[in-house]
Amino acid sequence: MVPDILYLVASVCFILAIKGLSSAESATLGNLFGITGMLAACMAAYVSVDFANLELSLAALCVGAGIGIAIAKMISMTSLPEMVAGFHSLVGLAATLVAYAAYFAPDLFKISEGSGINKFSLIEMSLGAAIGIITFTGSIVAFLKLRGSYRGHNIPVEFNAFMISSIVCLIIYFVISQNSNVFFGMTAMALIFGATLIMPIGGADMPVIVSMLNSFSGWAASGIGFTLHNDALIITGALVGSSGAILSYIMCKGMNRSLINVIFSQTAVTNNTAVTENNKAPQKSYKQGVAEDAAFILQNANSVIIVPGYGMATSQCQYALKEMGDLLKKNGATVRYAIHPVAGRMPGHMNVLLAEANVPYDDVLELDEINSDFKNCDVAYVVGANDVTNPAAKNDPTSSIYGMPILDVEKAKVVLFLKRTMGAGYAGVDNELFYAQNTMMLLGDAKKTTEAIVKELSKK
Repeated sequence: MVPDILYLVASVCFILAIKGLSSAESATLGNLFGITGMLAACMAAYVSVDFANLELSLAALCVGAGIGIAIAKMISMTSLPEMVAGFHSLVGLAATLVAYAAYFAPDLFKISEGSGINKFSLIEMSLGAAIGIITFTGSIVAFLKLRGSYRGHNIPVEFNAFMISSIVCLIIYFVISQNSNVFFGMTAMALIFGATLIMPIGGADMPVIVSMLNSFSGWAASGIGFTLHNDALIITGALVGSSGAILSYIMCKGMNRSLINVIFSQTAVTNNTAVTENNKAPQKSYKQGVAEDAAFILQNANSVIIVPGYGMATSQCQYALKEMGDLLKKNGATVRYAIHPVAGRMPGHMNVLLAEANVPYDDVLELDEINSDFKNCDVAYVVGANDVTNPAAKNDPTSSIYGMPILDVEKAKVVLFLKRTMGAGYAGVDNELFYAQNTMMLLGDAKKTTEAIVKELSKK
């Protein structure tokens, strides 16, 4: 009775956590609900299970908690995307290990039936193991890509199609035969497939992949929940799986592409090659300014829209942006922030960084909410948001990003574009905005440039 109540409390808390995390204002409360739900779930597990070695399990719990606290204290905000990918890999591995435990100790999990394991449990554990191990290796590759340690390789689509077909066939054969060698073989193929699935995907598509892997980890956990007869795990896994799937859809819609197109677009190597080629000195003419020029323009602006991109994350200039925004507001200007759905390297990356700098939630708007306001804007201040501001997405049918919804920053009276170099973004496409008549390029480190602008504004 007590475990059932605790699992019910945990399930309700997890639902409230997802609801709370849907808004910046309620995110803190959502986190608290999540923590409470996890504590309730852990208590329920210890109450309901007869541990053969309670001391060892408690020690493992303490070690895990210690590692989690250490990572939370060490991790920087710029490293959040790879941290999320790394944690997804652990969820997938846990689901696979539980599936193996259930297979080799069916009596402990009460899934035995006559001379073997009942068919439904075999389906659940095989799907949980397959999805879990795909999530594990896929998340490791995503972690390495986000960290910049691995460029990626183009994998033939036919190879991945063969792998997924083979995994499905092995799952069916395993359910029929209950052969342990088939189970091992299926897991090994899924292990390889998880890596080859993510290897070809380019850096610009990583926000979609992070949310997709999040969804995978949820479905893996939900599948194992059925094997364990654990309602809380089923509910939690379904919540994570469905929310991750919905987020992936939103991300794809933000790029005007399908998830299938993102996964099988084969852009890993070609994108990097394009970026390298475009990092050569540009042949077109452009206007380059300095902090003093930008400060003068901003000082006389009535409306400013700041467009943060991955350049803000790498330079960690969100605090300087907040200070600059406060000075402009003090001067009577309206200051807002425009966020593209796929800006950064994970869903909500820019929102998290701006929240860290205490930027008011009401000032941060999504693409659909603010895009029509650029035509009435005096200054668009772009911080490394390259592909999501490129007019080629609307003007060039031959461009690889054609059709992707972008922020219409080119419609502002003046565009101040902060970027380290004139190189292309992750999509490998030269940005037409750099050479527009109303654009002034501010090349160099975005944080140093913004701090210099703040210094100039403070003098006036």
